[in-house]
Amino acid sequence: MTLIKSISGIRGTVGGQVGLSLTPLDVVKFTAAFGAWAQTKSSKTKVIIGRDARISGDIISKLVASTLMSQGFEVIDLGLSTTPTVELAVVWEEAAAGIIITASHNPIQWNALKLLNDKGEFISAEDGQMVVELAQKESFVFSEVHKIGKYKQDSTLLDKHIEEILKLKLVDKKAIEERNFKVVIDGVNSTGGIALPLLLTALGVKKIEKLNCEPTGYFTHNPEPLAENLTQISEVLKDGNYDLGIVVDPDVDRLAFVCEDGEMFGEEYTLVAVADYVLKHTPGNTVSNLSSTRALRDITEKAGFTYTAAAVGEVNVVLAMKNNHAVIGGEGNGGIIYPPLHYGRDGLVGVALFLTHLAKYGKSISYLKMSYPSYHISKNKIELTPDIDVDAILIAIKERYKKQQVIDIDGVKIEFEQEWVHLRKSNTEPIIRIYAESNTQATADYLANKIIQDIKEIIIQ
Repeated sequence: MTLIKSISGIRGTVGGQVGLSLTPLDVVKFTAAFGAWAQTKSSKTKVIIGRDARISGDIISKLVASTLMSQGFEVIDLGLSTTPTVELAVVWEEAAAGIIITASHNPIQWNALKLLNDKGEFISAEDGQMVVELAQKESFVFSEVHKIGKYKQDSTLLDKHIEEILKLKLVDKKAIEERNFKVVIDGVNSTGGIALPLLLTALGVKKIEKLNCEPTGYFTHNPEPLAENLTQISEVLKDGNYDLGIVVDPDVDRLAFVCEDGEMFGEEYTLVAVADYVLKHTPGNTVSNLSSTRALRDITEKAGFTYTAAAVGEVNVVLAMKNNHAVIGGEGNGGIIYPPLHYGRDGLVGVALFLTHLAKYGKSISYLKMSYPSYHISKNKIELTPDIDVDAILIAIKERYKKQQVIDIDGVKIEFEQEWVHLRKSNTEPIIRIYAESNTQATADYLANKIIQDIKEIIIQ
């Protein structure tokens, strides 16, 4: 069983021993620590909560709500919702904070608490560390009986989320309606099965084939929207009766598309395509993390603007976007961050912008994909023994490749003329993750394997 307490929240496998997996006691303690932190940051008394559909979500949500009420907060519970909807609701309701009960793309046995500040954004590393310390010290006080907080449910804010998307200048409902798209969607038995049909109907899409849209929490397939997990929707599209497929993860902050012939558009290219559309209409810069495709940099520089690579993690991407006045940003895992709506990964706004782009493009999604620089990423990892100094290995790799451009804000990224390799250590295991990108899969695999061999040589020296 697993329990990971980090600056980004608490996540783990449900059930088991206290402190070793995600148990009710761990949920209450960490929620209370977060509530205590929120009270030091704001005089506001509301906290927004919401959850994906996984089967442990209801009981964890009740534990979270009761704990926060015991600290005097007014809890507004969105129930089955999406991560971006909760983020927006924190701002709309002028709340002190927010908690999303979701393990994102992790399998059914996992759940987690994602923690938001009063801007509806993920808390910083510094604030996350404070929450962890408060939990360790059990440094929190509960309210007296007459000061216990209130609780209410609000199921209307997903509709408001969609309304706000339709108001965006770059979302063209008329163009989407006129294109008369026929769409297949996969809601992975979670809240995407609720949100995607509502959004597509609001955008004027009339032909929607639903797969796994019942929010039972029993995932039909691995919920991470990767090619190997999307064989069902791929088979449906191969018949040639639909224009594209749309897939989200359980909390709808990651987005992937499937072409009309069943081939993957590629989750790395979700951000590339949306950024291409945004840059055509909004002058400005872009940001993604260090492990994302070079294609975003290519299209940004071709448009005459500046691309910036941020450390991996949404909070780091958001900070870089603000610092560099980015008009669009996100991550290569299918995460779209569009500032005119909010600073958070949002699969729904990604769908609306992408469909507008595809409608105006006038050709198939396959042709759209071919219009972008073609890159391939090789994703690997090397497992080490606990006695090995991972930091020393990264320093040695940096020295070995010092003649190349090296970025060390998050591990070590080595940039070649048209290729790159990124090494990052795990925060929880003796593992180094090695991502490499090139214009062919074979070359990307070769680069990754070359670095793995370098690491092995360094270890035995």
